[in-house]
Amino acid sequence: MNTLDDKVAIVTGAGQGVGQGIALALASEGASIAVLGRTEAKLETTCGLVRERGGRAEPFACDVADLDAIPALVDAIAERLGGVDVLVNNAYSGKYGPLLEMSDADFQKGFRTGPFAAFAFMKACHPHMKARGGGSIVNLVTSAMVRWDPATYGAYAAAKQALRSLTRTAAAEWGPDGIRANSIAPHALSPGLKRWADAFPEAAEEFRKTIPLGYIGDCEQDIGRAVLALVQPDLRYLTGATIPLDGGQAFFG
Repeated sequence: MNTLDDKVAIVTGAGQGVGQGIALALASEGASIAVLGRTEAKLETTCGLVRERGGRAEPFACDVADLDAIPALVDAIAERLGGVDVLVNNAYSGKYGPLLEMSDADFQKGFRTGPFAAFAFMKACHPHMKARGGGSIVNLVTSAMVRWDPATYGAYAAAKQALRSLTRTAAAEWGPDGIRANSIAPHALSPGLKRWADAFPEAAEEFRKTIPLGYIGDCEQDIGRAVLALVQPDLRYLTGATIPLDGGQAFFG
């Protein structure tokens, strides 16, 4: 028997990259996956990969910036798949660049699709998790929060730092309900990072050299499998933590 048989996981931004890797890893242990994202074709691709491996996945097209739609979406997922046990808040859409070149709208977008959306999903999932005796929340943050030079990453790091604090608070307040909440700060060869590496190979090589393990993580094997471990019963006593999945590059003090 797989450790996540009869469990239901929601993964936002699961049409590609890290979200897809997490969805595949969770499905490998029997979880039914609600695959969320904006592009239906990408959602169907992820669902197809899960089904090819014998798992269950259902696509749910959504824009996490539409905060008002999130409670009904979560209820629909719970009704179709039988509940909610795991929530992975991976989706994020924001801007990078110097602060003086950042518009208020672009700065706010990162918060709306980051901590605001995660908050809405977490609140909507809470009653479903509590009804099933508990659950696990994993929020994706970034090592840019503790980067020695956060220049051009300020808006991104600010939104993710807010999400990190939100995660810690949920762990403290919802622990009595059996709900754990943790953050991960991953480096992975997502499509976006691969495009950057292909366009700027010298810079990409210098970046790789700053990672003690010597390589950028694989979306499924390095990030997805770690999330799988995090939500399984063996780590039932871990909550409120931020786990760097970056090959040792960043230091979270």
